[in-house]
Amino acid sequence: MYITYVQDILPMKKVLSLVLIVASPFIFLQNIFIGVFAFGIGINMIARDGSQIDLDNKKYRNIKHILGLKIGTWKPLPAFEYVSVFKTKESTDVNAFGATMGIFKSDIILLNLFYPGNKYITFYKTDNKEDAFKVADHFKLALDVDVLDATGEEKKWL
Repeated sequence: MYITYVQDILPMKKVLSLVLIVASPFIFLQNIFIGVFAFGIGINMIARDGSQIDLDNKKYRNIKHILGLKIGTWKPLPAFEYVSVFKTKESTDVNAFGATMGIFKSDIILLNLFYPGNKYITFYKTDNKEDAFKVADHFKLALDVDVLDATGEEKKWL
C-alpha cells in the first residue's frame, strides 16, 4: 500500500506549461535549440514535488511527479516516532535578466516525520492548515504515530 502526496500547481502554470510542451515540436522544426529549450521549460514547470511511502516494503522516496510518472529513489523507512505540523515562512526570489527583483515571503505549513535521534524527513508542504491536519491524521493512522501541533505559539499533542 502506498501513501503518495504531491504539491498542487496553479491552473495558469499548468496551462502555460502544456502550451510550451505542445508547441515545442513546431518550434523544434524552426529552431532545434529553442524547441528543446521550450520543451524542457514546459516539463520543468509541470513537475510537482512530493513524497511516497510504500508501507508493504517499508520504503519511502521523495519524488518528482511529471505527467503521471513518479521519479525518485527508494530508501529504507525509519521507525517514525511522531509527525510534526508546523508553520514557517518560505522565501521566493524573483529574478529577471540576472538581477534579483525582490524576495517574497509567504506562510507555509510543513509536515515532518521524526525518527530516533531527533532526525526528520519533510513529507508534505501546504499553505492550508486544514489540509495539513488532514494529511497528518492520515500519517497517524497509517504509521501509528502521534501528531504534534506546532502551528501556534504553544505546541500540543493531538
